[in-house]
Amino acid sequence: KEYDGKKLICASKEGLAMEETEDEKKAFEEAKSKTEGLCTLMKEVLGDNVEKVVVSARLAESPCCLVTGEYGWSANMERIMRAQALRDSSMSSYMSSKKTMEVNPTHPIIEALRAKAEADRSDKTARDLIWLLYDCAIITSGFSLDSPTTFASRIHRLIKLGLSIGGDEDDAEDADLGDLPELEADSDEEADDGGMEEVDK
Repeated sequence: KEYDGKKLICASKEGLAMEETEDEKKAFEEAKSKTEGLCTLMKEVLGDNVEKVVVSARLAESPCCLVTGEYGWSANMERIMRAQALRDSSMSSYMSSKKTMEVNPTHPIIEALRAKAEADRSDKTARDLIWLLYDCAIITSGFSLDSPTTFASRIHRLIKLGLSIGGDEDDAEDADLGDLPELEADSDEEADDGGMEEVDK
């Protein structure tokens, strides 16, 4: 579609290009090269929940966002199709799975997470935070959470960490939970008892 000789594009879809100066392009490429390893880890942790994880130049204040493919459903269309009683489930599964996670390489959260991941790719706290970023990106990008209870349990763990609640018993229980993807299959009681590992200050 065009208007007044200008092509209109959807900002919620991938491939959005912004005008940049040569200095901005150079700075972005440097930040991108540093963040590619984290993108690989995030894709590994999130698995099939996202099609890919890429570095984005569109973000200014947010650490990450979720966008859809050029021909995929937007967040609003996905909500509409999920509400249809006679929807094609196979088509819904295919179209709704085409999400790309874009990260802001200069955001302090991404920079700190990148440093933690570079120090130890198997760090449970880093993987925990990746899932939290993904859930937050779902909400801020207009999509619906598949499991609000699981998201709430992660937030509760952060609250407990902020209030310095927990001790050796919580650490032992948390060790039994394993990586966060296993937490999604745990019962509500186990999720409430879990404790997030202490984040380095």
